[in-house]
Amino acid sequence: MTNEIFPVWTYSYLVLLFPVFVLTDYVRYKPVIVTQGISFVVTWLLLLFSQGVKAMQAVEFFYGMVTATEVAYYAYIYSVVSPEHYQKVSGYCRSITLVAYTAASVLGQLLVSLAKVSYFYLNVISLASVSVAFLFSLFLPMPKKSMFFHAKPSKDIQKPSSANAVLEERQVDETLGCNEEKHPSEIPTLSENLDDSRWSSPKPKNVALRVFVQWFQDLKECYSSKRLFYWSLWWALSTAGFNQVLNYVQILWDYKAPSQNSFIYNGAVEAIATFGGAVAAFAVGYVKVNWELLGEMALAIFSVVNAGALFLMHYTTDIWACYSGYLIFKTGYMLLITVAVFQIAINLSMERYALVFGINTFVALVIQTIITVIVVDQRGLNLPVSIQFLVYGSYFTVIAGIFLMRSTYIIYSAKCQNKVPSSAINQNP
Repeated sequence: MTNEIFPVWTYSYLVLLFPVFVLTDYVRYKPVIVTQGISFVVTWLLLLFSQGVKAMQAVEFFYGMVTATEVAYYAYIYSVVSPEHYQKVSGYCRSITLVAYTAASVLGQLLVSLAKVSYFYLNVISLASVSVAFLFSLFLPMPKKSMFFHAKPSKDIQKPSSANAVLEERQVDETLGCNEEKHPSEIPTLSENLDDSRWSSPKPKNVALRVFVQWFQDLKECYSSKRLFYWSLWWALSTAGFNQVLNYVQILWDYKAPSQNSFIYNGAVEAIATFGGAVAAFAVGYVKVNWELLGEMALAIFSVVNAGALFLMHYTTDIWACYSGYLIFKTGYMLLITVAVFQIAINLSMERYALVFGINTFVALVIQTIITVIVVDQRGLNLPVSIQFLVYGSYFTVIAGIFLMRSTYIIYSAKCQNKVPSSAINQNP
């Protein structure tokens, strides 16, 4: 029955994401945030007071609306603060989300384990929480501008000088072989390429058409960077797998240790996993690594670890081993997604980062939908949940193979680059 209900979230999220992304900017965020609040309330009302497969499918649809409109919250924050505060605000938003998720998981676990509160009343508490959030959303100030449709007129925007251009993409990622080499001054920066296209291309008079044309030009320039392309590829592939695991892990736990016959510690495990991921993400900022050279190797290694964790969750019959596999998996993903976000954002303005983030999320959702149709849906293989995790482990093994080959190529090319200048020096008298 879960194979009839859970896929609805994936399908509705996919269908709604792109129109919501466009509409969010056009209506300047607040109406979409209010819509998200309404969707939250409707989701929990249906969850509490409706029964049957059709009703639960409606729950999944409205929750798909919730996740699709989540982009409006972050975009709204960036629209009401100045650019120099973006990094600090991003940290605040991410931290408060993780703290709230951890606190909710701990509270739920304590209420169930110690106070013997039923799941119905846990959902009542959730309904009250999202209702308060909805009321607060009504009083948010309406932004006067947005990133694209209501941006500042072009005459007020100055082309950034070369002194303020963001970091130049490293030559190692563009190396084609041992005998081909470019001088750094001959490699145009990503920022320069984007600015040239932005200022040299003719703009259509229609506002909507102009925005779409600019999106296409910016995305074409962004993904022409090999380093950004491969980090985005990992982001999309891993996020698709992560979301799929997150969707069905509770069902797997109930399969390994049925709630009727054993104590449930799912809330505590979620809290620990979220806290561990937050600590790992925070620690990344203090790790000194040459990500241009070793980044793809890190992606490959942690993808292997994630695959191993998922295989453990499939093969073990012990619920605590299954919990441990999930802790390893979630912590590893949250660590690397933090690195991926930084590596992608480092060469992009906030507008272009929003575009790349949106496209990466959409591609991840398309991949997740394909996995859902093939593995979960009744029209596909309709696999039981335990076998699903064997598939997900194999999926992350493929990801690890892709980036292991990519990292081997990068390291080999870098070594060849170092040999060429040294051999030239040795030949000189």
